[in-house]
Amino acid sequence: MKAPIPCNTRVAAHHMIRVGIADDHSIVRTGLRAYLHEHGDMDVVGEAGDGNATMDLTRVVPMDVLVLDLEMPGKGGLDMIRTIRTRTPDVGVLVFSGYPAANYAVNVMRLGARGFLSKLCEPRDVVEAIRRVAAGHAYLSPDVADMLAYDMGRTVRRKPHESLSNREFQLLLHMGRGRTSAEIADALSLSCKTVSTYRSQVLKKLEIRTNSEMTLYCVSNGLLD
Repeated sequence: MKAPIPCNTRVAAHHMIRVGIADDHSIVRTGLRAYLHEHGDMDVVGEAGDGNATMDLTRVVPMDVLVLDLEMPGKGGLDMIRTIRTRTPDVGVLVFSGYPAANYAVNVMRLGARGFLSKLCEPRDVVEAIRRVAAGHAYLSPDVADMLAYDMGRTVRRKPHESLSNREFQLLLHMGRGRTSAEIADALSLSCKTVSTYRSQVLKKLEIRTNSEMTLYCVSNGLLD
């Protein structure tokens, strides 16, 4: 596990937004840190390169906003959002992901994230999103806002995976990537028996029979990067 990296902070000021960056790619962390440093109201106070280090970072380093990648080694992104929301509710989670908003934005907002940004966005969008989240507001790009409004009001039949619970959806993603029950149990802090129960529920809800069909389902619905 990579330990969290506290960063040297600037002179404390009440208007400074304390930002944590969690991403397993050091080039992304370096680029974000350098770009945010150009803005006088932001201070990157720490970084983490995997899920477990991210949880340690949010526990020991005070911050206003955590810019969080969903897919990192260790604890999964969806689990992290739920835990951070419960344990440190003052930390605003801004998901910064390469995953398509169409498949993930609604789920992460339901779990308690305050915003969702695609890594294909413009740099200025990151700054705007951090400022809004730090102010206690949600950040929704127009396309994500439209998706959330549609999700709340639609009456048409959803895709099968949209009926899954958050935990079932997490398991679907892990199994879609070919991970074993033991690996999933470790990643989600569950017993192998519980993983087997969730697997049966997912197979039933998706009306599929095998792990191979589960992978094919994930790929065909754009759930894997």
